[in-house]
Amino acid sequence: MKFRKIVYVILLLLLSMGKCFSQELLIPLNDDYDMQVQAAAYNSEYRFHTATKSWSEYQFKGILNLDSLKKSQYIVKDFDKKWKNVAWNSIFNTDFIGVKTDDYYIAINPIVDFELGMDNGNTIWVNTRGAEIKGTIGDNFAFYSNIRENQAVFPNYITEYAKANSVVPGQGHARPFKETGFDYANASAYIAIRPMPWLQGVLGYGKNFIGDGYRSLILSDNAFAYPYVKLTADVWNIQYSCYYTQMTDKNRVLADDTFARKFTIIHYLDWAVTKRLNFGLFDAMVCKGQDENGIRRGLDFQYANPIIFLRTTDYYVGNSPDNALLGASASYILGKHTTMYAQFVLDELTVKEFVAFDGYWANKQSYQFGVKGYNCFGVENLFLQTEFNLVRPYMYSHYDGEDNYAHLNQPLAHPWGANFYEVIARAQYNYKRFYFQYKMNFGQWGDDITTADGDFQYYGHDVYHNYWEYYPIDGQNGWYGHYLLTGEKNTLLMNNLVVSWLVNPSYNLNVFVDVAHRSQHVENMANTNDFIINFGIRTTLDRKYYDF
Repeated sequence: MKFRKIVYVILLLLLSMGKCFSQELLIPLNDDYDMQVQAAAYNSEYRFHTATKSWSEYQFKGILNLDSLKKSQYIVKDFDKKWKNVAWNSIFNTDFIGVKTDDYYIAINPIVDFELGMDNGNTIWVNTRGAEIKGTIGDNFAFYSNIRENQAVFPNYITEYAKANSVVPGQGHARPFKETGFDYANASAYIAIRPMPWLQGVLGYGKNFIGDGYRSLILSDNAFAYPYVKLTADVWNIQYSCYYTQMTDKNRVLADDTFARKFTIIHYLDWAVTKRLNFGLFDAMVCKGQDENGIRRGLDFQYANPIIFLRTTDYYVGNSPDNALLGASASYILGKHTTMYAQFVLDELTVKEFVAFDGYWANKQSYQFGVKGYNCFGVENLFLQTEFNLVRPYMYSHYDGEDNYAHLNQPLAHPWGANFYEVIARAQYNYKRFYFQYKMNFGQWGDDITTADGDFQYYGHDVYHNYWEYYPIDGQNGWYGHYLLTGEKNTLLMNNLVVSWLVNPSYNLNVFVDVAHRSQHVENMANTNDFIINFGIRTTLDRKYYDF
């Protein structure tokens, strides 16, 4: 109830502040078909707060004309009948249904994902139908909503994941469909308003991303959508964002047959030190929404303060059961479009034990380093990226699943959880409407072990397990010896190539062929190989993380 009251108060304040200056539609998180937009943001000629996504169209004012960019991709035909021109443009160029005047804009587009393929000789397919509606009213208000109904038969490794976690990765509750498939629905929506040039408010149900990499160790779009309020203030060269979110723990069902809830409050401060250098600070607090008896706890009002570090507030709450994280990020642009970036997130750290390198179980940190470039080597529309991620054991976990850094049975940061390292290489090139995308993932993780007699040994991979139930290894209370990859070592190599043709740039409708090879080796076991090929037509609005 307290959370709802805070949302209502914030929304009323924003709506009461009057008129502003530009459209507030958000740019979809998927970057497969907007590399020119990405290149404009990662450009040494401008100060741009790149880390906090989704970006809004307003941020590109004076940098890039988004309407002109979209129109430059149009395939122009002049038919003798008006209805033929309308039909052609609706399919290949513009919104499917759209009206735009000086006072408002509204559009309705189809969302489809029809795929057919094979995984080691077994038929796989996806059948998604849906629609989106979006628009603006005046200059300061935007709205968006979409809904999708899905049935699918996935490759074997995704099927096993969905069964084990009761969710389709990033897309919602996994209900059985026939013998081997899943039925699932998902939706997202937001309203965005900019009551004054330096302040934006978004009330939404969806995903957010903080970072400059392919992955984020701070907040990614890996997990399912969630309700949130996001406030962003731009003052001088500083952008400050506050997120008030409500997450769900599907592992616990309360007496009223609802899933357990938790509140995650996130602050992110981004300072554009120069046109090339950005530096960010992050903190988060995860607050269980009910006590051990299932009685609703509500959000502690002290955590609603938008301008202080929550770790400090946590001390004044008393014997708090809540989970706090701190972090920092940085990016630097070399040349015109090449960006080096990094993230560091801290869950717990004891300096003495950290310096000793003795595998102390409660030293929980994660690290990211990467570099990416646009228009590389002078080749227009050539994008290259390489990235390294490392997450120590027990990172993002807490006393139980209700106050860990996760949502609906999936991590809020990296999809691999914790106790791993990963190397990613990406390349993309497009010529007109043809797109070629390649991605390689290589990494290792130390998995938790269930022995033949049912004994569970926790080595810090599953973020949903109580980290105080660690498997004792060495020294006092078994606190030591918890090094990276401790547990059952898994090695993953995944290669993925996608060739697509963009049918309509206004809603990212494309036809594609997708070829992937996934090889996983579990310690003392034979390799598991998936050779996957599929093709189809789809509307690409968000990213699906199947590289795990």
